[in-house]
Amino acid sequence: MEDVAREAGVSGQTVSRVVNARGYVGAATRERVEEAMHRLGYRPNSAARALRSGRFRTFGVVMFSFSSYGNQRTLDAIAVRAAQLGYALTLIPVESSAKDTVVGAFRRLEEHAVDGIIIVIEAHQLDEADIEIPSGLPVVFVDSNRTAEHPFVDTDQAQGARLATEHLLDLGHETVWHVTGPAQSYSAERRREAWQSTLEAAGRRVPEPLPGDWSASSGYEAGVALREIDGVTAVFVANDQMAIGVLRAFREVGRAVPDDVSIVGFDGLPDAAQLWPPLTTVQQHPERVGAFAVDALVAELDQGERLQTPLVGTELIVRASTAPPRQR
Repeated sequence: MEDVAREAGVSGQTVSRVVNARGYVGAATRERVEEAMHRLGYRPNSAARALRSGRFRTFGVVMFSFSSYGNQRTLDAIAVRAAQLGYALTLIPVESSAKDTVVGAFRRLEEHAVDGIIIVIEAHQLDEADIEIPSGLPVVFVDSNRTAEHPFVDTDQAQGARLATEHLLDLGHETVWHVTGPAQSYSAERRREAWQSTLEAAGRRVPEPLPGDWSASSGYEAGVALREIDGVTAVFVANDQMAIGVLRAFREVGRAVPDDVSIVGFDGLPDAAQLWPPLTTVQQHPERVGAFAVDALVAELDQGERLQTPLVGTELIVRASTAPPRQR
């Protein structure tokens, strides 16, 4: 660092600020220091920096599923935001909800040098297994249950489900059927509860929900069951993937969407706009969720404070898969 300072014609403190991304350094000065680092082949020694500062500039991420759209986008956002703030990630996947599997993931993470942990895993699994969360490190939960002990970041699932259900009722449908996500999912549970409470508040009949597992195939199975029930004119599906299966099930027997049945999904998949008909959906923002999670860890590390993390809002994207019910 002394060589870099001499080469760039700046103080050692200025080089330190550039290297550690701390404190203000003017753009021209920063560029001069970075060019000097490049010419001299200087690379910060992360082990030495950790010994000096007590910080490893690395976050651990424990994640249960990589298959869902929301988790993929959330992980991407966590990685991008962490990189912007000068942190790397150590990712520990959890293959199942079994207690030994989750405990093993935390033990593996404790073997790595991390400054904090982000847990993207169903809290049902953590609660039921009575698993001890690693102590001594900041922890943030994503898409789980709000607790007093740790910051919690999530999409406003209930708001999105209300928007979807109210949209279908406002179009004139007598009631709205629902295809749920997995029973162990807090996201699915919140969407189902909001769908039900919205119907009850409007004085409408609450049909028996049909189970799904987030996959298009499970949506198709639910759609096959729904098309055999008289009077189904509107369906709120807990995610876009399952909505694709529901759409296929109705169309393959000549039930037109939206003339015979209206369908709303949830997630805001980019490809949802390319379906026929284009899918009405609830747009969530996992990129904001991931960024909030990283910011919450950094706030606790830098200021020792728990960041107040609001629920991330949703929007209803109305497309051609919803319409007033056909006049009988």
